[in-house]
Formats: sequence, C-alpha cells, structure tokens
Amino acid sequence: MKWERSALGDRHGCHGWEARPVLRRSLLAVAACLALGACTSSPADVVAIDEPISIPSGPTGVGVDVAEPKPPLLPEGVDVLAVPAKRLIPLWKHPKTAKATFTLDTRNPSGSFSPMLIEGAKRRAGDAWYRVLLPLRPNGSAAWVRERDVSLRRIDQRIEVDLSDRTLRYYVHDDLKRHFRVGVGTDATPTGTGTFYVWVKIRYSSPYQPYGIAALGLSGFSPVLSEWPGGGRMAIHGTSSPSDLGHAVSHGCVRVFNDDLRSLLDVPLGTPVQITR
Repeated sequence: MKWERSALGDRHGCHGWEARPVLRRSLLAVAACLALGACTSSPADVVAIDEPISIPSGPTGVGVDVAEPKPPLLPEGVDVLAVPAKRLIPLWKHPKTAKATFTLDTRNPSGSFSPMLIEGAKRRAGDAWYRVLLPLRPNGSAAWVRERDVSLRRIDQRIEVDLSDRTLRYYVHDDLKRHFRVGVGTDATPTGTGTFYVWVKIRYSSPYQPYGIAALGLSGFSPVLSEWPGGGRMAIHGTSSPSDLGHAVSHGCVRVFNDDLRSLLDVPLGTPVQITR
C-alpha cells in the first residue's frame, strides 16, 4: 500500500497520511484473502478501524439517526401557572448562572402559596426552566424557576379590563361569561396597564366598606402610589355605589359593583388579568 506524507502529522496511527486510490483495491484484495482463509498479509498492509463508520446523509437520509423531537414544554394557546412546591423558592435572573439570584416568599396575605403566570420556557442541560411573572415592583418583573420547584397547572379563565371603555370582560374557555361597566383610576392616579394575575382573594363581611364584598389583589402595582396600604398594589374590588361605574374615580383599582363582583369570587388564584387602554 502506498501512502503520501501530509502536513497534518506523522505515520503513527495513520494520522497525517493520505491513502492513494490504490487503497480501495488493497482492501478488496484483503477481503478476498480472508474469504479464502489464505490471507498472510503483514500488519503494515492492514488498516484497523476502532471507531464506527459515519455514513453521511444523502438525499434519502439513509443511514442517518434522527433524534426524536422533544415535546414542547408548554401547550400552545393555553395559559399555564407555576404552582410553588413550597413557600420559599429560588429564582434566577437567567438559568445560566450557577447560584439563584434571590428567594421569593410565595405566601400571600391569605396564607396561600400564590401561583405565578408563566410567560416562557426553555431547556438547559436537560432541565426545564420556566420564566414567571412576579408579584413585585416594577410591573412586568420576571425571573426563571426550576421545574423541580413548581408544578404546572393549565388555566382556561381570564379577565380583560379596557380602561378606555371602562369595561370588564370575564372569559372561560374563550367564551364570554360576563361583561359589565367598572370604575377605573383617575388621571392623577391611573390604573396600570399590562399583563397581571390574581395574587390574593380577600372577602369582607360588610358590602359598604371601601372594597365592597371582596377584593382580588393583583400581581401589579399603581404606577404612581407606593405609600398606600399593600404598597400600592392594584386590585379588582367591589363597590356599593353604582355611580362609580363607567367613570374614572379610583386610586388605580378597578371598581366593580358588588352584585357583578359575585360572578368573579370563584376565579382561581393565578387567573390572568389583561389591562389595556
């Protein structure tokens, strides 16, 4: 067998050498000898192959191993919640970092571990990570949580508030269930816009107190008020005054007539709330 010196190395292990076309004929000859049981070639004439042969892909893909596609981490077109497995969970600004950025206390004022709305997902080193919206300032804050620290739950309910029309719409499985007029924030104390979720639910014994029969505390905050009960957290809450409806009268909350609010008392924690102008 004839070899030609290459610039890549020396002859040891055949690395750095290029076989001339005569190599193919030599291999065929070796195969014939083996078949006849009469091969007495010297070691220098035999090429040992320690690694499996890689067959390049062709037009038909014959001989190519195709990996099974991994299922998506989140279903399409459905809102998904991350339900904390425990009260304190570690969160990361980015899953690439080795240590958690901070620890979140997921317990709300009613004592529940409040779920968080998921807005994205990715795999890293084989593990699933979820980007969750946080019930913290500033509005829109988000971080990454490990799959092991939460369980996932689909939610098919949502609330939409239109500040221009001063209306609230409640949907279940994309079906409009309720639609009514509401009171919204004034120009000086506007209602914040964006994507939020129900963080806490609190009921009251008297329908005539400032929050009516109940309040659905949201994950978002007033854009202008911080020195306020709850740190200026926004809410959808009741009112006993029908004159509030359709007007800009609040400090940033969405006021719902008590009779209308009864239809929202059973919405789950984590229900998405989209507020637009």
